[in-house]
Amino acid sequence: MRIILRSLAILALLAEASHAKPLTYELPAETATLRPGPDMETAQNNCTSCHSVDYIDTQPRRRGKEFWEAEVKKMIKSYHAPISDADAKTIADYLATTY
Repeated sequence: MRIILRSLAILALLAEASHAKPLTYELPAETATLRPGPDMETAQNNCTSCHSVDYIDTQPRRRGKEFWEAEVKKMIKSYHAPISDADAKTIADYLATTY
């Protein structure tokens, strides 16, 4: 009897899920901007296509070239950011110099 009740409960959930509407939402407008610096456009074109500038601003205070190189590498390896090797170096240099 328990198996039948569980099966019916699962079927009811599946039936309900099949009628669910997709969730839609609108993101708020970006208010933060990247700090001016050499090659800012490369960072703008690559980084902000996936996340806001606030994500960069909220990184730990003690940042350096090694930190930013690791962050850019993480974005490429873990999140599959489509950043070329040349742009990755340029972005890390920009972030290390500017942030």
